[in-house]
Formats: sequence, structure tokens, C-alpha cells
Amino acid sequence: MSKDVKILETIPVGTLGIIALESSKSLGQKVNDYLVKWRNTRESEHKGTIAFTGYQRDSYLLNACCPRFGTGEAKGQIKESVRGSDLYLLVDVTNHSLKYTVCGQTNHMSPDDHYQDLKRIIAAVGGKARRITVIMPYLYEGRQHRRSSRESLDCALALQELINMGVESIITFDAHDPRVQNAIPLNSMETVASTYQFIKAMIKNVPDIQIDADHMMVISPDEGGMSRAVYYANLLGLDMGMFYKRRDYTRIVNGRNPIIAHEFLGSDLEGKDALIVDDMISSGESMLDVATELKRRKAGRIFVASTFGLFTNGLEKFDEAYEKGLIYRVLTTNLVYQSPELLQRPYYINVDMSKYIALIIDTLNHDNSISGLLNPVERIQKIMKKHHEDLKNR
Repeated sequence: MSKDVKILETIPVGTLGIIALESSKSLGQKVNDYLVKWRNTRESEHKGTIAFTGYQRDSYLLNACCPRFGTGEAKGQIKESVRGSDLYLLVDVTNHSLKYTVCGQTNHMSPDDHYQDLKRIIAAVGGKARRITVIMPYLYEGRQHRRSSRESLDCALALQELINMGVESIITFDAHDPRVQNAIPLNSMETVASTYQFIKAMIKNVPDIQIDADHMMVISPDEGGMSRAVYYANLLGLDMGMFYKRRDYTRIVNGRNPIIAHEFLGSDLEGKDALIVDDMISSGESMLDVATELKRRKAGRIFVASTFGLFTNGLEKFDEAYEKGLIYRVLTTNLVYQSPELLQRPYYINVDMSKYIALIIDTLNHDNSISGLLNPVERIQKIMKKHHEDLKNR
């Protein structure tokens, strides 16, 4: 049964509305374009009924903004009706490119500012929407997910706050620790993996890549990301290796204990390509250290795949690593802000997630199960089979 047939078996929960906050404008526009295209070509005998009122439109994006006063204070505004709507709010809390003025001084927006703007828009809805779903690809304060000393649990607090404000469900991607959903056990929180999109982008951009146990190995840069690497290795039929970080717990530098050395656990990878998978590239130092260690062990081409490319210390070190032959390609998604400089790098592959988000929104708006979308095994097996056949026919 096709996706369209399954979707049209149910009526929409409410009139679809997407509010892409300023931080997610470009992603929101791409998602909207897919939805407009699909719904305007979709045929249904029920389209004329009252349940499908407003189903086909030129745009599902709603006009909303968060203007600021001279003091830096702000307010949320929604400039059209949302009564009875099924609302999806998109926000990128890591978008540092946006600025605002405080008493004549220019500030870059921080994750705290973006999160506050999200709450302002929810407050502006005023309980008039039928349902509110927050799509927050990079989970706000997701790295502060557990307590190891007397410290705050920011992510858990934020999730509970959103639910208390009337949000019905939260969708995030590759959460740093999915167990944080235990903070809201009676509500829906989905942690979506982007595995299929990464494999598809890698095959498309590097057609000669050989993804088998004789030619490639999956690497986890630390013990925390081991389950992610095991998942990739099992899906692709590859061996897995892991690094663990030896840290100096007597000192704290930039909010964390500095790494003394990376120790490798795994089989021989001489001559094999290496796929390093992680949830985020922050400063990137850890990734580059791992790539250096892999090259010392005579690895072939090194691919770095990370859902969130934050590059908090700039791109210079990645440029140097590429020129030295340490890394071959870097893959990150458009779920977070991508600088124009990053998109122009010869080693960079952009993994577009907008179609996937549009599919999730389209399915949820019809109150259908998204379990099939969240499990990419069949799609990965299909694309891998086609890739192996293409390599044989060369």
C-alpha cells in the first residue's frame, strides 16, 4: 500500500500549520515546499468534505515573529488565526548567526534566547490550537542530561516546561542521551535517527565507496556513542572499532575534563576506509584526534558522519586535516545552521533532512503511525542492494 493511500485512509487531526521560528526559516521553507507539492497532487474523494477544509494550500507556513525592544526583551506574535490548527513548531537552538540589539550593543542569539522565543510563540497560541508538536532537532541542553554532582538538570526541566505549556509531543533527532525522555514519561517524545539519509548521501556523493567488511569499518569516537556505531555496523555488515578517552579529572578546561589520549579497541583496519559516526561535531578536536589515530593505524579514506555540525571553533582545523589527507569527507545535516563557508568546502557533504521532516509532519497530521518512518532498515537494505549491483556493473 502506497504512502498516499495509507494517509488518505484517515482525516487530518486539524488544519495543518507550520511555524518555523527565525532560526529554522530555511529548513521550514523546504519542508513546506514538499508538503505543498504532495498535497496539491494528492487525489481523494473526501477533499470536498469539511474535514479536509484548507487541506490544499499554497503554503502551510504561518506568519509568526518575536520582535525585540531596545532593552533586549521580546514578545511572541502570531499574525493569523491558529484556532483548531494542528501546529508544528520548528526551532534550531544552535543558530548563532542571528543577532539582536541590547541598548545599542549587538548580541548573538544563544540557545537560551532561541528556547525563550519558542516559549513565547507557544504562549502566543494561547491554547487555541488543537495540538502543538515541537520539532527541535538539536535538543535544548541535551548535553546536560544527567547529574554527576550538585548541578542542574536543564534538559529535563525544559522538557517538563514545554509539556506544562500545552505541547503534546516533542520530536528531536539523535538525542545525546535518549533516556532524558524519562523526564516526561506520560508524554510523547521521539528521538529520530538519520542513518538512512547519511548512507544515501554517502553513496550518492562517493559512488565508488565499497561498504562491506573487507573494505570499511565503523568507528565510535568514544564509549558514549558506541550504541550508534553498533547500529551502523549491524545494518551495513561491517566490523566496529571504538576509542575511549583518557581524561584528566583533576582539571576542568572549557567546562570539561581535558582529554589526555585516545585509546583504540578493535581489529586491524589497515587499508580499510573508516566511517566515524557521532551525534555532533562541537569543536571537532575529538574527531580530528581520532582521525589522526586511525591514520597511524594505516586506515584508508576517513569519513566523518555527524548529525549536528556545530563547528564551534571554526573550520580551519578541518581545512588543515583535509589538506594533510587526514579526512576525506565530512557529512552533517541541515537540521542546524550551516554557514556559507561550510557549504563551500570541497570535503563537505550536506545531508538534507527536509523531506524526512515533511513525511513525519504529513503522517502525524493524519494521526497515522510514524513507526515505519522511524525504522529505516528496509530502506537501507534496498539502497545497499542497488549500490552493490551498481558496483558490479561498472
